[in-house]
Amino acid sequence: MRGVFIKPVSGVEGEIRVPGDKSISHRAALLGGMAHGDTHISNFLLGQDCLSTLRCLKQLGVPSEREGTEVWIHGKGMEAWTEPTDVLDAGNSGTTSRLMLGVLAGSPFTVTMTGDASLRSRPMRRVTDPLKLMGAQIMGRLGGNLFPLTMSGGQLQGQTFRTTVASAQVKSAIILAGLRASGVTTVEEPALSRDHTERMLRGFGVEVLSEKTVVSVHGGGLLTGQDVSVPGDISSAAFFLVLGSLAGCGEIILPNVGVNPTRTGILDALITMGADIELIDVLEICGEPRATLRVRPAKLRGIEIGGDMIPRLIDEIPILAVAACLAEGETVIRDAAELRVKESDRISTVVEGLNALGAKVEELPDGLRIHGQPSLRGGQASSLGDHRLAMAWAIAGMLSKEGVSVEDMAAADVSYPDFLTVIKKVAR
Repeated sequence: MRGVFIKPVSGVEGEIRVPGDKSISHRAALLGGMAHGDTHISNFLLGQDCLSTLRCLKQLGVPSEREGTEVWIHGKGMEAWTEPTDVLDAGNSGTTSRLMLGVLAGSPFTVTMTGDASLRSRPMRRVTDPLKLMGAQIMGRLGGNLFPLTMSGGQLQGQTFRTTVASAQVKSAIILAGLRASGVTTVEEPALSRDHTERMLRGFGVEVLSEKTVVSVHGGGLLTGQDVSVPGDISSAAFFLVLGSLAGCGEIILPNVGVNPTRTGILDALITMGADIELIDVLEICGEPRATLRVRPAKLRGIEIGGDMIPRLIDEIPILAVAACLAEGETVIRDAAELRVKESDRISTVVEGLNALGAKVEELPDGLRIHGQPSLRGGQASSLGDHRLAMAWAIAGMLSKEGVSVEDMAAADVSYPDFLTVIKKVAR
């Protein structure tokens, strides 16, 4: 077998401080760069995606310093940003690319952005089309749908957009562009997507109006540098919630995990399946709720997931599918076609990977049908360069009978650089 071999475990025990939230780390750095004055970010995620955001800001003339997970952004307002001398490289980061496009839509200079092979295949039209309607000039492959893209900022005019898919990246890109547009910019979604941008903009001093699935901003809002404490990433915690639920014995404690209601679909789904998860010491810091999570083994049962629940757990579906394989009965996941345009086509890759490990999973046009069984055999699976698949296959290996050899386990570095070290510490 090739790759990193993950051995089965009989139980787990320990306390894990998961890395800082990826979505919030991106936004803290970006808004800090847009703000006037210094922004101090604690518990910043050091994954490759978030470092791509810092590198792009540096190319735009925004200096920063980093010591461990502490980051200082020295913002002088967007009027101080300068035209980069080279192409901006977003690496593998969809968040960096889409949010940066929104921020740069009103800039008085020209920028070209690209990314790695995976990012260059991911669609951008849901962001570029609204930005063009607001007045930005964007050129690129397939009419501005694929990277590399070249943008010449323009005089933006606020618009009202009704999106067909709930996407925090699309919403955020439009709202950030709206800060530099005349008039009001409004986004109405079919369901509520994660609201980190709205919460953080308020913390930086910008008025954001929101009611249910509608968000609006007035152009001209000024940001002031802030201290930002990033909670632990619930998407990273999800792997340990599943591991702790299905390991034979023990418990896992996860302090300081973000429990923003737009992100806690994974908690709701696992608890509905019968998981023994307890939230302790719930509090709010810097506009973001967080809590200590305690998880113990439990007997899980299959459920149906779809509708408004999907935007609240879209990134956790690969590891949720692993849990469903070991739950009693059938689990059906629908309305998740968005998974097909992530770092990989996560519907087909999850089906292929789990079936290779002895599971019984069927591919649906917009989701998965998973037939639960007492155990997973194990075997070999590839991450295909997708960080969430790499970690999902590792957890599957710990819960399998024979273990799993994970090809390209290094992909986990995108959001959890020391993931392998941590899972070895809690294994029993």
